[in-house]
Amino acid sequence: MDVATIEDFLALRTSFPVLDTRSPGEFDSGHMANVINLPLFDNEERARVGTAYKQQSKQEAIKLGLEIVGPKMVGFIETAEKLDSKHLLIHCWRGGMRSKSVAWLMETYGFQVTTLAGGYKAYRKAVLDYFNQPLRLQVLTGATGSRKTAVLHALREMGEQVIDLEGLANHNGSSFGNQLSTGQPTTEQFQNDLFESFRILDPAERIWIEDESFTIGKVKLIEQLYWQKQQSPHILIHLPMEARVKALVEDYGKIPPEKLIIATNQIAERLGRSKAVEATEFIQEGNLPDAVYIILEYYDKAYTKGIRKKSPMIQHEVAFDTSDPYEMANQLLQIVNPANKI
Repeated sequence: MDVATIEDFLALRTSFPVLDTRSPGEFDSGHMANVINLPLFDNEERARVGTAYKQQSKQEAIKLGLEIVGPKMVGFIETAEKLDSKHLLIHCWRGGMRSKSVAWLMETYGFQVTTLAGGYKAYRKAVLDYFNQPLRLQVLTGATGSRKTAVLHALREMGEQVIDLEGLANHNGSSFGNQLSTGQPTTEQFQNDLFESFRILDPAERIWIEDESFTIGKVKLIEQLYWQKQQSPHILIHLPMEARVKALVEDYGKIPPEKLIIATNQIAERLGRSKAVEATEFIQEGNLPDAVYIILEYYDKAYTKGIRKKSPMIQHEVAFDTSDPYEMANQLLQIVNPANKI
């Protein structure tokens, strides 16, 4: 049985299947990309073994664990056989008994096995440590409806390195964005996905990222990434109000009116009760553009306050007469590429 460092394990992961032997609950809280959950214990069984360890002894916990695992062993082997690989990568939480037990079984059957030194805990350390290195971030900022996400997608298609924070968080970053979300990952999984997205990029080259809050919906950024973003050069983009309203109606018009009203009510105190009532009436009438004009009063006021604090980081300010994201992206590249200093 080989034991790999996290760096070697991640390299091997591109060639061989990975089995995560933690419980389904642990797995659902956060896991590596492209791994298979092969839990030694389910959630209830893990709790029972843990209780036996704490209240009785290590030996009693081991005996209970063997009693639970025994009937599952053939199933473990059959699952591994379906992976069509003679080499398996296996990890648990800390590289302890669970991964070693499954590794022993697989190796006894004839598989070549590599376990992860330090287990998933070592992976999480690598996730957080990654963002201690300097990253060449280029932050795209602009008021609500400025088509920032669409521009980032266009930049990616043009060959630029891009991180889509809202896409990874599955949330558009507002009470209205929450109505579009089909469900967010846990913060831990979001951070893992961030790491996986960054590690395939070249940190020495420019990486475009949207100006987001520390919290996107219910998930939180990695603190060091957030502070690097805050201190990186920003490009502030402007679109005419009419174009912004049109973009927001296109983006959010698919949401049922009752959900738009819920989102409006969630910001009613900050928007002002009378404005919230007026916007709600427009939504009920199907007049989304006028509702958006009212709601943008709140978002623009909040954004203006926030952007003033970032003024030292704004290297370029661009007013567009087009709302086509590819044309916008082209203009941005013309601005940043000649100087070659981002």
